[in-house]
Amino acid sequence: MAQLIWALRAVEDLEEICNFIARDSEQFAGVFAQQVVALTGTISKWPRLGGVVPEYESEKIRERLCHNYRIVYRLGRDTVEIVTICHGARRLPADPPGGPLTD
Repeated sequence: MAQLIWALRAVEDLEEICNFIARDSEQFAGVFAQQVVALTGTISKWPRLGGVVPEYESEKIRERLCHNYRIVYRLGRDTVEIVTICHGARRLPADPPGGPLTD
Protein backbone atom coordinates (compact mmCIF):
# COMPACT_ATOMS: atom_id res chain seq x y z
CA MET A 1 0.00 0.00 0.00
CA ALA A 2 1.32 3.42 -0.99
CA GLN A 3 1.70 6.26 1.50
CA LEU A 4 -1.13 8.77 1.03
CA ILE A 5 -0.15 12.44 0.92
CA TRP A 6 -2.52 15.41 0.60
CA ALA A 7 -1.24 18.54 -1.14
CA LEU A 8 -2.26 21.75 0.62
CA ARG A 9 -4.30 22.70 -2.45
CA ALA A 10 -6.37 19.50 -2.16
CA VAL A 11 -7.04 20.12 1.54
CA GLU A 12 -8.16 23.67 0.73
CA ASP A 13 -10.31 22.38 -2.15
CA LEU A 14 -12.13 19.93 0.13
CA GLU A 15 -12.68 22.62 2.75
CA GLU A 16 -14.10 25.05 0.16
CA ILE A 17 -16.38 22.38 -1.32
CA CYS A 18 -17.69 21.39 2.10
CA ASN A 19 -18.29 25.04 3.05
CA PHE A 20 -20.27 25.48 -0.17
CA ILE A 21 -22.35 22.34 0.44
CA ALA A 22 -22.92 23.34 4.08
CA ARG A 23 -24.81 26.45 2.98
CA ASP A 24 -27.66 24.09 2.09
CA SER A 25 -26.93 21.10 4.32
CA GLU A 26 -24.29 20.82 7.01
CA GLN A 27 -25.18 17.15 7.33
CA PHE A 28 -24.51 16.40 3.66
CA ALA A 29 -21.29 18.44 3.79
CA GLY A 30 -20.07 16.10 6.53
CA VAL A 31 -21.19 13.03 4.61
CA PHE A 32 -19.43 14.29 1.48
CA ALA A 33 -16.18 14.87 3.40
CA GLN A 34 -16.38 11.33 4.83
CA GLN A 35 -16.96 9.91 1.36
CA VAL A 36 -13.95 11.74 -0.07
CA VAL A 37 -11.70 10.58 2.77
CA ALA A 38 -12.92 6.98 2.36
CA LEU A 39 -12.35 7.11 -1.39
CA THR A 40 -8.82 8.48 -0.99
CA GLY A 41 -8.11 5.57 1.35
CA THR A 42 -8.97 3.16 -1.45
CA ILE A 43 -6.75 5.13 -3.81
CA SER A 44 -3.72 4.40 -1.63
CA LYS A 45 -4.56 0.67 -1.76
CA TRP A 46 -5.34 0.48 -5.50
CA PRO A 47 -3.73 3.56 -7.08
CA ARG A 48 -4.03 2.41 -10.70
CA LEU A 49 -7.78 1.82 -10.40
CA GLY A 50 -8.46 5.45 -11.33
CA GLY A 51 -8.42 6.57 -14.92
CA VAL A 52 -5.70 8.65 -16.54
CA VAL A 53 -6.63 12.35 -16.53
CA PRO A 54 -7.18 13.19 -20.23
CA GLU A 55 -5.99 16.80 -19.83
CA TYR A 56 -2.55 15.69 -18.66
CA GLU A 57 -2.03 12.47 -20.67
CA SER A 58 0.26 10.96 -18.05
CA GLU A 59 0.08 7.45 -16.62
CA LYS A 60 1.14 8.93 -13.28
CA ILE A 61 -1.74 11.41 -13.08
CA ARG A 62 -5.06 9.73 -12.37
CA GLU A 63 -8.49 10.55 -11.05
CA ARG A 64 -11.43 9.06 -9.24
CA LEU A 65 -14.90 10.56 -9.10
CA CYS A 66 -16.97 11.36 -6.04
CA HIS A 67 -20.39 12.68 -7.01
CA ASN A 68 -19.64 15.58 -9.40
CA TYR A 69 -16.07 16.05 -8.22
CA ARG A 70 -12.79 14.84 -9.68
CA ILE A 71 -10.17 13.73 -7.17
CA VAL A 72 -6.89 14.09 -9.04
CA TYR A 73 -3.80 12.33 -7.73
CA ARG A 74 -0.18 11.77 -8.69
CA LEU A 75 1.53 8.39 -8.42
CA GLY A 76 5.00 8.33 -6.92
CA ARG A 77 7.30 5.38 -6.34
CA ASP A 78 5.85 4.60 -2.89
CA THR A 79 3.37 7.46 -2.56
CA VAL A 80 0.05 8.69 -3.84
CA GLU A 81 -0.45 12.45 -3.62
CA ILE A 82 -3.94 13.92 -3.77
CA VAL A 83 -3.21 17.11 -5.71
CA THR A 84 -6.61 18.71 -6.24
CA ILE A 85 -10.35 18.17 -6.00
CA CYS A 86 -12.26 19.93 -8.74
CA HIS A 87 -15.91 20.07 -9.77
CA GLY A 88 -16.36 18.21 -13.04
CA ALA A 89 -17.72 21.33 -14.76
CA ARG A 90 -14.58 23.33 -13.98
CA ARG A 91 -11.23 23.33 -15.71
CA LEU A 92 -8.32 21.67 -14.00
CA PRO A 93 -5.34 23.91 -13.23
CA ALA A 94 -2.43 23.70 -15.66
CA ASP A 95 0.05 23.10 -12.82
CA PRO A 96 -1.41 22.11 -9.45
CA PRO A 97 0.74 22.55 -6.33
CA GLY A 98 3.69 20.21 -6.26
CA GLY A 99 4.81 21.00 -9.77
CA PRO A 100 3.71 20.29 -13.30
CA LEU A 101 1.64 17.20 -13.85
CA THR A 102 4.02 15.45 -16.22
CA ASP A 103 5.90 12.15 -16.20
